[in-house]
Amino acid sequence: MQTVVQDDDTSPFAGCPAEPAFGDDETLGSQGSSTWKILIVDDEQEVHDVTVLALRDVCFSGKDLAFLSARSGREAKSVLEANPDVAVILLDVVMETDNAGLALVRHVRESLNNGACRVVLRTGQPGHAPETAVIRDYDISDYRTKTELTTTRLFTTVISALRSYEQLREAEAQREEIARLYEEQKRVNEEVSRLKAELELERDYLREEVTEAMGAQTIIGSCAAFRSTMSELEAVAASDATVLVLGESGVGKEVIARAIHARSPRASRPLVKVNCAGIPRELFESEFFGHVRGAFTGAHKDRVGRFALADKGTLFLDEVGEIPLELQAKLLRALQEREVERVGDCRAQKVDVRIIAATNRDLRVAVAEGRFRADLFYRLSVFPLRVPALRDRTPDIVPLFEHLMAGVCRRYGRPLMKLSAAQARALEAYPWPGNVRELENVVERAVILSTEGVLRLERALPDLEHGGDLPPPSNPIVPPASGILTAADLRELERQNIVAALERAGWRVAGEGGAAELLGVKPSTLTSQIRSFGIERSRNSRPPA
Repeated sequence: MQTVVQDDDTSPFAGCPAEPAFGDDETLGSQGSSTWKILIVDDEQEVHDVTVLALRDVCFSGKDLAFLSARSGREAKSVLEANPDVAVILLDVVMETDNAGLALVRHVRESLNNGACRVVLRTGQPGHAPETAVIRDYDISDYRTKTELTTTRLFTTVISALRSYEQLREAEAQREEIARLYEEQKRVNEEVSRLKAELELERDYLREEVTEAMGAQTIIGSCAAFRSTMSELEAVAASDATVLVLGESGVGKEVIARAIHARSPRASRPLVKVNCAGIPRELFESEFFGHVRGAFTGAHKDRVGRFALADKGTLFLDEVGEIPLELQAKLLRALQEREVERVGDCRAQKVDVRIIAATNRDLRVAVAEGRFRADLFYRLSVFPLRVPALRDRTPDIVPLFEHLMAGVCRRYGRPLMKLSAAQARALEAYPWPGNVRELENVVERAVILSTEGVLRLERALPDLEHGGDLPPPSNPIVPPASGILTAADLRELERQNIVAALERAGWRVAGEGGAAELLGVKPSTLTSQIRSFGIERSRNSRPPA
């Protein structure tokens, strides 16, 4: 039962303003309401009336007090069930209606699990005071005899209880908010873990796809010069040494860098490529080291630099010789200190990266001319690795062409085509100034133009005429009418004969089918003659018919 103390003819407080009706959502029912609920549990109506009279004008934290009444423990339980937001209970320890007392307190604390509601015990019999342990265990706010609860004492006791109730509710609200944030963070962490697992699966899948897609960049080579390069590559890959890959444009320096990374202990970590020639001067630091939001005009958000992206992995500095001189000092510092500082940030970040650099320039000449820092050069060239030009890898040209052609035919859905012997000789005779990159372009053009299943190499490389064969030697010696040749004529005839043998042998000097075997001389003798005549491989030379 819940009772509203109202003015009527029988009340000793007739003429006083009426209390608000209980259960009104606008006045009661939540912590954010405009009143504090006070439950008076006493079997004497006079105690109810006096308590309301003493406290009716009290206002705490901008809210008035509203009163609920119960004449027994049973009624109090009903009121509490209907009003779980009761702030303070003024409880008579001993009542004639039923023995409420501490049984009601246990009900509030244990059955209702309400630890915030404040309980003030009152008794008309001083000898019935509860033990100190009971007051402590049940969190009793105060215990007073009814004679002690004068208007002033009652006022201070209730205000103190309300203050404690307010603090406990705030603490409870904070705990609930912390619990909510914890659960939300837990869900976020679980979602992050799930997404991380998905990204790792996608990363592994994409790596497989990239590996398959880059099949055209598989390292192929059997000539002595390239075997030497690969031997050095295998040796340095297992270490963490900085590698400087040297070679002409198009020889495959990036392929070599990827091979070093793939064979290194860092293979499971990223390989981050930076094209140094394509970075504007004003964005150099941002590209390499990153920046924070607002560091400069246009920096609308934080950016991670390439060094940080490559942390625990490999950073490939392609075309490193193109870095402007005034910016080389900043790169040198990052390499020496192994730490970077984002633009606009005063904190340095440690990075663990392996450096592989590549250039087609002669950096020693650039150092001598003052276009490249000597200290940066020596920092990069811990292990120089030179990749031979394609013209120096004659035995590898045809296998490379066939391997690349297989990949292009798959990509375009064309049947695999075969090289003729004449086309193979033509490929080996061509000087390939663009190296492997030019070879890749020729392969793709040839496959695109070969629509009838027959490889039309001459259409892809105009220098190769007559169905892929080479034009005959120019200025042949014509015997005079007398049939007698001068010493100069004989020497020129010998030179042409050597050139013809070299062309027929695919410019191979030694070995089976080599030019030395065709001429019947030792390879060392033929090599000496080639130097003597100043013979060089010409793109217009062809084997004799």
